[in-house]
Amino acid sequence: MTKRTNKEVLGKGIRYLAGALPTIFIGPSILYSAFHNKEHPLYIAVLILGIVVCALAIFLIFKGISTLMKALFD
Repeated sequence: MTKRTNKEVLGKGIRYLAGALPTIFIGPSILYSAFHNKEHPLYIAVLILGIVVCALAIFLIFKGISTLMKALFD
């Protein structure tokens, strides 16, 4: 008996990775903007937003890769 790739789970993993793609670029851009405007009153809010978006990118990449591995090898 041969194992087959679960197409539904594979699609889900690709969707996670596709969702991570914008956050990979947006998060560092927000952090860059925050660090160059330290005197602005919303500095802390923009910094926290940048950190949250970067953390979301890391989470989505991890979740996407683990889902892909589950689809291919489980």
